[in-house]
Amino acid sequence: MNDLFNRYATPFITGLFLVSLISGVALFFHVGQSTFHSMHEILSMVLIVPFVLHVWKNWRSVTNYIKRAPMWIALVVSLLISIPFAIPSGETRSGPPQFALAMAVMNAKIADVAPVFGTDGATLAGKLAEAGLTVSGPEDTLAALGQASGKSTEAVAAALLAATVK
Repeated sequence: MNDLFNRYATPFITGLFLVSLISGVALFFHVGQSTFHSMHEILSMVLIVPFVLHVWKNWRSVTNYIKRAPMWIALVVSLLISIPFAIPSGETRSGPPQFALAMAVMNAKIADVAPVFGTDGATLAGKLAEAGLTVSGPEDTLAALGQASGKSTEAVAAALLAATVK
């Protein structure tokens, strides 16, 4: 079993690191986000296993590195350059901008959203009620419809599109 770990730890680190590198670069440049996001997250977590095996296999070398300044310098510099990413920027939006846009629409009143779909608030409120949502009137927000109806944001968005897109 040790021979198996010793033989495959470093090759798997290399392979998974390359996957993480390529997917990370693609995400940085916003290329193929739907393809690379899950791949990057999940396989980066899988990378932990061969990394731990590699450190275990090379423990004597690792302890020699730890005794020297370059390892501590690299660790401190890595920590310092990561800190700005961990500090909240004050920006409330997280994720892709289209998600923030969708949430802005969901938090808007029916009367405010209706003109975007070429209708008025009362008509749209009626169509949403016909779709099975609990609607008090055009002053309700789409998010409030979901809560009142016991429906998810996705279900409200689907009802909105079904009521307005032909």
